[in-house]
Amino acid sequence: MLRLELGEPHAENHRFLFLGAHSDDIEIGAGGTVQTLLQRYPDAHVDWVVFSSAGVREQEALGSAAEFLEGIAGKDVLLGGFRTSFFPYDGADIKEFFEKLKARGTPDLILTHYRDDLHQDHALVSKLTWNTFRDHLILEYEIPKYDGDLGRPNMYVPIAQEAVDRKIGAIMRHFGSQSKRQWFTEDTFTSLMRVRGVECNAPSRFAEAFHLRKATL
Repeated sequence: MLRLELGEPHAENHRFLFLGAHSDDIEIGAGGTVQTLLQRYPDAHVDWVVFSSAGVREQEALGSAAEFLEGIAGKDVLLGGFRTSFFPYDGADIKEFFEKLKARGTPDLILTHYRDDLHQDHALVSKLTWNTFRDHLILEYEIPKYDGDLGRPNMYVPIAQEAVDRKIGAIMRHFGSQSKRQWFTEDTFTSLMRVRGVECNAPSRFAEAFHLRKATL
């Protein structure tokens, strides 16, 4: 298996863009990868973007982002006020939001939603990511849900046990508004990482998986 690296650790010019339609999407889809990246590249600048975070979800988003980005000096947490489940009808405004993100700088890596995610908000964020950022490394993360739209990912990030525990703990602590949902349980998130760990033969037993459409080697 070919292993890829973004570059030398502690390089000050790395820039990461993490995109989530809703307050817990980045954490669920890529929380372990975020920790792994920032441990290796602590001097990188991070733009953490949540498009929908109304009411209590705003404080949940801010609290979780603060924990995941703890110790990172260069960071901006950007919250949009777009209405959940209505993204396709607010597409022009969301596109304008993306254009403002583009003007902030050139990211070395973008984490966004999977193109074939069946949640309409997720799908639009993925589509506009590719529409806006045309020459960037983009990894599309997966979100387990009722729709049964998990695909066949082709990019894996092994996740250490410590990062798994921290990811699960942070999700359960910060997103109390989701606690009554039957899918919102520790075993949901742990089991998917375990399966992806099996698929890539991760030494740590756990991994997060992504869809990589294009890359230049």
